[in-house]
Amino acid sequence: MSRRERQVLDTIYGLGTASAAEVMEAMTDPPSYSAVRTHLRILTDKGLVRFTKDGARYVYEPVVEKEKAARATLGQVVTTFFQGSVADAVVTLVSENEAGLTEEELGRLAELIDKARRREK
Repeated sequence: MSRRERQVLDTIYGLGTASAAEVMEAMTDPPSYSAVRTHLRILTDKGLVRFTKDGARYVYEPVVEKEKAARATLGQVVTTFFQGSVADAVVTLVSENEAGLTEEELGRLAELIDKARRREK
């Protein structure tokens, strides 16, 4: 998914349902109206959004829950950039963001690591 497609989809997730004009209004630094419509068509073709006709306008809504879409996208990133290694992806994310991690986030990561270790035994 391109950066703009992700922005359009994220905007729809935030709004719940939206027309192309509403998506454009809600975006910071939006592309042209025709570009928004093009991205909506692409997202529809990819099965990520669907539309209903409301008079003369098309109203778009996400097909997949945001968390499920995020997991699928992240899985593609891990496969593409980290040869399927979740550990390499996590190391990269943590090393790039370690200064920005809160104690709560570090605790969550530690809990997940402990849980994974217990499963291995």
